[in-house]
Amino acid sequence: MQDYSMKQIQSTILEVMSYVDKLCRDNSIEYYIMGGTALGAVRHDGFIPWDDDLDIFMTPDNYEKFKSVFSAQNSTKFEIQEWRLGDNLLEYAKVRMNGTTFIEANFKGNRDMHHGVYIDIMILHKCPKSRIKKGLLFLFSRYVQVQALAERNWIPKSKLQAIILGFIRLLPKHFMSGYFYKQIYKYDKRDMQDYQYCYFLTKARFNQAIFPKEMFMEPVDIPFETTKLLAPTDIHGYLKMRYGNYMALPPEKDREAAKHAEIVDLEKDYKEYFV
Repeated sequence: MQDYSMKQIQSTILEVMSYVDKLCRDNSIEYYIMGGTALGAVRHDGFIPWDDDLDIFMTPDNYEKFKSVFSAQNSTKFEIQEWRLGDNLLEYAKVRMNGTTFIEANFKGNRDMHHGVYIDIMILHKCPKSRIKKGLLFLFSRYVQVQALAERNWIPKSKLQAIILGFIRLLPKHFMSGYFYKQIYKYDKRDMQDYQYCYFLTKARFNQAIFPKEMFMEPVDIPFETTKLLAPTDIHGYLKMRYGNYMALPPEKDREAAKHAEIVDLEKDYKEYFV
């Protein structure tokens, strides 16, 4: 296994994203770069130099259209991987590159999943303006997030996480997660006028995951490395809400590579590591 530089890993991730971007543009599918990807685009004109991750938002309607178009392509190079707890209960999705290896430590025991280089597709939902209703959606989302980790044999990082996962496994998962997911998707067909956007299936705090509708209207082009990607309508407002003083660099001691994978091979298929 070769020791790859962060630039080489980022270049391969961008190859996955370039395929997704073209598919979306060719078929009038909207997406928005988000999180550290949006931060990198504004602050670094591309990836955050020490990050090996690329995340985008799609609304449920846009994701379903994307999934349909992707399937029709019959690509041999890329695959969609969905994290689900059941039919129509989508947590989020990844587009993975075949013929590559990107095995994360928390999932290295799962031989049945695809472990190729990927980009993440997060689902951007509508939510009511009532703080109480948003609070409930936040709690529901946290539950299904932990339930999903338990389902795919995620390896806990602490004793507390292990205890929580053990407790979650004792609960009637299909009934509870099914009900909670229905609540999460409940507002997505409603008129946007009386609603906001939210993304609670994240590490972000409650107030950092609720967005005014104006923030995610028509996506806008933004330079990203050697190409352009689609960004939130008000990307600066989004970044300020998500990160505060987003243009300030973290201390040098915190700029260590944010490596997601324990084993990376850009030339060999992950299956060869499970023989």
